[in-house]
Amino acid sequence: MGGDILIYGANGYTGRLVVERALARGLKPVLAGRNRQAVEAIADETGLPSRIFDLKGDVSGDLSGIGTVLHLAGPFSRTSAPMLKACLAARAHYIDITGEIDVFEALAAQDAAAKTAGIAVLPGAGFDVVPSDCLAAHLKRRLPGAVSLDLVIGGLHEASRGTTRTMLEGMAAGTRVREGGAIVELSEVPRGTADFGRGLKPTVGVSWGDVSTAWHSTGIPDIRVFFEASPPLERALGMPRLLRSLIASAPGRWLAGRAIDRMPPGPDADARGRGRSVLVGHATDAEGNRAVSQLETPEGYTLTALTAVEIARRIHGGEVAPGFHTPSSAFGPDFILGFSGVKRRDLS
Repeated sequence: MGGDILIYGANGYTGRLVVERALARGLKPVLAGRNRQAVEAIADETGLPSRIFDLKGDVSGDLSGIGTVLHLAGPFSRTSAPMLKACLAARAHYIDITGEIDVFEALAAQDAAAKTAGIAVLPGAGFDVVPSDCLAAHLKRRLPGAVSLDLVIGGLHEASRGTTRTMLEGMAAGTRVREGGAIVELSEVPRGTADFGRGLKPTVGVSWGDVSTAWHSTGIPDIRVFFEASPPLERALGMPRLLRSLIASAPGRWLAGRAIDRMPPGPDADARGRGRSVLVGHATDAEGNRAVSQLETPEGYTLTALTAVEIARRIHGGEVAPGFHTPSSAFGPDFILGFSGVKRRDLS
């Protein structure tokens, strides 16, 4: 497809990492966002062109001459629909880095519209959900008759401001899983244990994007996602439901947002360099046969920059057919192995 790659949300914490990676890969993207001062400052630093627009009303005209949009500005529950609408009108490929279940489901429902427009739609192009989606597809390949899948993720200890804001939006809901092919909300938080290479650690169920994407990628009907239990996660899950609802409300988000603005933007370069994530997947078939595989990756924000830019580059280059895709449906289970520092082991 002709036109340029546009990075929307280029001035955010993740946006800056993605721009840096894009330049390292020899790309010359257009930088965009709604904060003129912040976006133009990065454009001046990098010598890249910029566009300033928000996602209110019809913004398809702002995508004139753009062939691919890499959308980084969340929460995607509010920003994905207007950006996709603009991409469909402008016939520009749509890519984002969401981890939100409802966003994945809404975008999957636009498969036919994307095919008509001749564009690829691929959400979840970062740590949410490239490694876990590729791990799910690998387990399906190992155990074709799998009927249940548990994905367990360890090593997520520091969040950016944007990620924290997105997490606040999901606090009011219970833990969501897939049962019999349908997404359901559990009354109790599922718990378990997992070995990430340092002995058994407690884990807690979370509403993670793979509840949507792993089903689209594999067709496995029962899917759960767990995180390694950290003190902040345990505190959040231990809040009464009413308090979580208040925090997730508009006034609650506003108050919390003021505190979030005082947080560091995200992990610093040293923390990103030291950080590692370990994912473990368990698949089971109807006869009780099991397949277990482990995936080790660089720190989440570092990996997001690597995968998002590579996905944008490939989609922009015409490697993916029009329509809705997950990372593994577009590029296969082994896509994640193409990045430095990624290791996969089959444990059983």
